[in-house]
Amino acid sequence: MIFRDSFERADLGEDYHPTSGAWHLDQGQLCGREVRNHPVWFVRPLPTNARIEFDAVSRSSDGDIKVEAWGDGRSAATGRSYTNATSYVVIFGGWKNQLHVLARLNEHGGDRQAITIDPAGTAVEARPVVPNRTYHFKLERADGRTLRWLVDDIEITSFVDPAPLAGDGHEHFGFNDWEAEVCFDNLVVTPL
Repeated sequence: MIFRDSFERADLGEDYHPTSGAWHLDQGQLCGREVRNHPVWFVRPLPTNARIEFDAVSRSSDGDIKVEAWGDGRSAATGRSYTNATSYVVIFGGWKNQLHVLARLNEHGGDRQAITIDPAGTAVEARPVVPNRTYHFKLERADGRTLRWLVDDIEITSFVDPAPLAGDGHEHFGFNDWEAEVCFDNLVVTPL
């Protein structure tokens, strides 16, 4: 069954578990600022294979649009560095708009897929996050082990996981952030 949420309401509701009071709904969007790796988790379990789509915008030149996929649905950072994630961590314009990152369990891990942002370059997947521009994200896993990440239908990167995050402890999606003001909208979760 496909799940859709446009956040057009006053309260976050039962489908979400925020791990920080910094998350709020504002004009039909889920927004956070200075969340410091304390996500708001979607509590309905994800199937092993799913497409997760949403719109996202950063209100800052720092970029820092961050989400988590196939995590435990309750965890948050316990220190300054987010080395204890339970999920795949996707960061668009991280480290003050220097990197796009797809990581497994540790956003600083040696196995992360990192693309250095090149503002003057021609590679679309290496462009910086533009403040106040809405981007359409897709995270997709169709074969149980390959996670594809697309922004505006352009593949940023993919990751083939030899030990895929799935099942108990790895079945939730979360919106996240570090310091920049970010907002999310139009969540669609489609089983594949």
